[in-house]
Amino acid sequence: MKPRRQRHLHALDLGAALALTAMYIGFARLTADDGQPVYTGPFWLGCLIAAMVGLPVAVRRRWPLAVLVAVLAALATASLLDIPREPYAAAGLAAYLVALAEPARRSVPALAVTLPVACGAVYIGEAVVTPAEDSRGAVGVAGLVLLVIGGAWGTGFTVRGRRAGTAREQRRRSERALDEERLRIARELHDIVSHNLSLIAVKAGVAGHVAEADPREARAALKVIEETSRSALAEMRRTLGVLRTEGAPLGPVPDLDRLDLLAEEAHRAGVDVELTVHAVEGLAEGTQLTIYRIVQEAITNVVRHAAPTRCRVTVEADAPEIRIDITDEGPPPARRPAAHKLPGGHGLSGMRERAMMYGGSFEAGPRPEGGFAVSVRLPAEGNQ
Repeated sequence: MKPRRQRHLHALDLGAALALTAMYIGFARLTADDGQPVYTGPFWLGCLIAAMVGLPVAVRRRWPLAVLVAVLAALATASLLDIPREPYAAAGLAAYLVALAEPARRSVPALAVTLPVACGAVYIGEAVVTPAEDSRGAVGVAGLVLLVIGGAWGTGFTVRGRRAGTAREQRRRSERALDEERLRIARELHDIVSHNLSLIAVKAGVAGHVAEADPREARAALKVIEETSRSALAEMRRTLGVLRTEGAPLGPVPDLDRLDLLAEEAHRAGVDVELTVHAVEGLAEGTQLTIYRIVQEAITNVVRHAAPTRCRVTVEADAPEIRIDITDEGPPPARRPAAHKLPGGHGLSGMRERAMMYGGSFEAGPRPEGGFAVSVRLPAEGNQ
């Protein structure tokens, strides 16, 4: 839960705790129709019981079970002293959090203990100790308390179940998106590895053919084989454990030279892209592919969530790191939401996966001045 939302909820709990305490202090000072006080004990004891009923509610999110026990004990005491004039609202608030925050193995026994204690205290207080009601009336009040506490617990238990189901579904979607992204990366890596192996095979054939006639050319071919082998092995280590699906469409590997095509496609979709690329020579194909896919995913998100708008793409590939920054100005006012949220889909998780594969960093989020920003940093060492 976000810290800001937590603070709001704790503030609401504090307000409820103070209101319940003040209400029970008022109950302790009530008088009957004949002018005699309903509660005949010392006023300080009434205030103490009021504090024990209300104040624990302020910390019910931190210690739900302990708060339920404390509140239940105070309410039972108040019932026996004929103080309460409400159906155990504090116990209902505590029972809701117990069902919501505690696992069933603890929340169910807590409910099983709470209901008979609460209903028994109400019945005894109403019908035996201070018989303001007949047996039927006392049973009715106890039934109302049962309804309040049981209903609050049931609501919390239902909300907990729905949240758990939503969390499981989100995990399944995240795992499925991660698997799909890894498969896409594996298909792309196949192109790089197959290209490198083809080059190795050609150079090995050249070296074998001219080894005796032209040793210098043979050594040059072996040098190319060594460099190409190291590059291919580095790419394979980065994707160790990722398997390639059969029948995947193969094609040329996108590189930085094709970023202009992305900008043109985005322009046709309503996004004016300002593209700036500063790259040193000799970037590995895998690195160029990663940069291309990250920019592609980011621009796709801009088209999907903010078009028509303006977008700035900056790629700086030099020592000591590769910097990729994509920022947009957000959607026009006519279709701008109240709060700019993270784009949906799997684009962000795909970009994060690619950045993590190279040991880089990934950040994305709304900009204070409006729009959205994606920032990726990749280490340049080993990519040259």
